[in-house]
Amino acid sequence: MPISIRFTKAEATGVVLAKVGNPQRDEPLETSREVCRIADKDRDLLTKMLLKPFKSLAGYCFHHHSSVDKNETYTCAQAIFGSEDQLLEKGCEIAQRLYAKSNHPNIKSGDLCIAHLSNLVVDGKPTEGLCILKSESVEPFLSISSHHGDLKITTEHGINPEKIDKGCLILNAFEKKGYYVLTFDRGGAHSRFWIRDFLGVRLITDDSFLTNHYADLAVTFLQGESKNTEGGAGGDVAEKTVAAKRAMNYFDTKEQFSMQEFEEEVLRKDPEMVAKFKEHKARFEEESGQPLKDNFGITPAAITKIKKKVGGVMRFDTGVEVRLLPEFDESALERGFDEEKCMGFVKIFFNSKES
Repeated sequence: MPISIRFTKAEATGVVLAKVGNPQRDEPLETSREVCRIADKDRDLLTKMLLKPFKSLAGYCFHHHSSVDKNETYTCAQAIFGSEDQLLEKGCEIAQRLYAKSNHPNIKSGDLCIAHLSNLVVDGKPTEGLCILKSESVEPFLSISSHHGDLKITTEHGINPEKIDKGCLILNAFEKKGYYVLTFDRGGAHSRFWIRDFLGVRLITDDSFLTNHYADLAVTFLQGESKNTEGGAGGDVAEKTVAAKRAMNYFDTKEQFSMQEFEEEVLRKDPEMVAKFKEHKARFEEESGQPLKDNFGITPAAITKIKKKVGGVMRFDTGVEVRLLPEFDESALERGFDEEKCMGFVKIFFNSKES
C-alpha cells in the first residue's frame, strides 16, 4: 500500500515521558505523572525534531499470530487515537511494555518520549500520529546565559536529536490492517527486540516494496559491498557496473518478477552467483524478519532511486580515477596491455568533448 505522507503541517499536541531501565540490572521504570503540554513557542521546533528521523522509511504494520487486536502496542495506539485523553494512561502502558521487553543484558536503559501529533497529511487527508522515540545516550553541551548583568557558562547534558537510537511513527491510517507504521532501530540486527518483541510489526511487502528491495539487493550484490572496489586495471568495477545495468534493464522491461527468470537472465545461470545472491537475500530476510516472495508484479516507479546507485570508480596505481555513471556503455571502454611499457591501459571512446 504505497502512500503519500507530508509532515509540513504537523503539530505535536502532548508528550508522555519515561526513563526505561533494564529490569535484569534492577534499573527502575519512571513515567510521567501528567501529560507534558508544549508551549506554543517550542511547538514547531519540537515537532520537526520528532519527525525528522522518519523520512524515506519503509512501511510496516502491526501484527499478531492470532489477531492484531492482541498486539498490545497496537491497542494502546488505538485507544489514544480514539481519545487523546487516553495519552497519559496508554503512554505509560507503552513504557511499561517496553520495560518488560528490555530484560536482555545487551539492552541499554534510556529516555522514552511518546508524543501525540495532529495534522499529518496522509494521501491528502489530515491524520493523527503517535511518535515513540528512545534515546539511549546523553551528550554534554555548553550553555551561555546572562546573570545579573554578566554572562556565565555552564555544562549540561541532554539528548541529541540527530542520535535518537530507536523510534516509530504510528499513523492513524489503515487501522484494520494494523495501521501504517514507520520505524527504525540504529542497533540493527543485534537488537531486533524493538521491531519484533516490543512493537510487533512486520514489513508491508506490496509489489512496490518488493520491486524496490529486489532491485536494491541486486545492485548491492552485483556491485559488491562498495562501488569503489579496486581492480588492477579497473576491470572489476566495469564488469560489476555492466551486471548492475543488466539487472536494472530486467526491472525496466518486465511486468512480472520471477526468481527463476532473474537467475537465468541477470545471473546468467552461474551456480556460484545464484548461490551467493540467495545468501545475500537470506541475510536481508533475517535482519528484517520478513521473507520476500519470489514472484510479484514489477512497479517501475519504485526503482527510480536505485538506478542512481549503478556505477563505480575505477582506481589505478598511477593516480588516475575513472568514474562510471549509471548510463555507462561497455563499448565505450577498451582495455589492453602495452608490451613496450609493460603496463595495462584503458581506452575511452566518446562522441563529444568533455564538459
